[in-house]
Amino acid sequence: MNRFLYILITITLLSSCSEYQKALKNEDIATKFKMGEDLYNEGKFSKANKLFAQIVPSYRGKPQAEKLMYLYSNSFYQMKDFYTAGYQFERFASSYPNSEKREEASFLSAKSYYMLSPVYSKDQKETKSAIEKLQEFINLFPESEHLSEANKLVKELDFKLEKKAFEIAKQYNTISDYPASVRSFDNFMFDFPGSTLREEALFLRFDAAYKLAVNSIEYKNTVNGLIPLKKNRLEKAKEYHDSFKKAYANSKHKEEVEKMAIELNEQLKKYSTKS
Repeated sequence: MNRFLYILITITLLSSCSEYQKALKNEDIATKFKMGEDLYNEGKFSKANKLFAQIVPSYRGKPQAEKLMYLYSNSFYQMKDFYTAGYQFERFASSYPNSEKREEASFLSAKSYYMLSPVYSKDQKETKSAIEKLQEFINLFPESEHLSEANKLVKELDFKLEKKAFEIAKQYNTISDYPASVRSFDNFMFDFPGSTLREEALFLRFDAAYKLAVNSIEYKNTVNGLIPLKKNRLEKAKEYHDSFKKAYANSKHKEEVEKMAIELNEQLKKYSTKS
């Protein structure tokens, strides 16, 4: 019985493969469309895609072209070929502005770009592109059933950019390039004012400014003469301390921050005595 079932399944599979191969070689575009759609509905997207690719040029301008192009675009998406899916869905939405599938195609196009976004540690060109595409969708379809998901995806992508900028600034601190770290955290605060990483960013900015100040030389020689480099840096670090303390009085870094503040105040007293 089991052997009979095995033989039956084998014959069915061979027959199916044979029909598919015949369809690929068949010049009748209707036959290719029918088998491609059947395979698509069975979840065999790669095979369906090959058949659709053969007949897309022949259906341009025909009534069935809209359906074919949607199935063709979505077959790429289902195959996880998101580069091509994003392009094809975008092309579909542009070619069929009155289609009932336009909204869905526009969303899947934008989501395809989202799927291409890499981890935060890599170059974020695709992430920025995905944010633009999703925002275009949100603006174009403000009442869409996909709106909630689109907003969620944008928020996730935004955080990648935040994390990228945060880690760059943090790395400068780690390698003791304190001026670059302070500048980077200043930029981070400006670019992402509502970031969930704001407390840690403010702390690390103060930490970098503190280390820069206490380890600084007294004066810097410029074309205009000597300037009190260390005093200026101590005062700037004190400003960053005050900003942090005002925003996060009960921070987990409270004890460490206060120790650094005491040191800053002690060193600043020397200058008040001199004056």
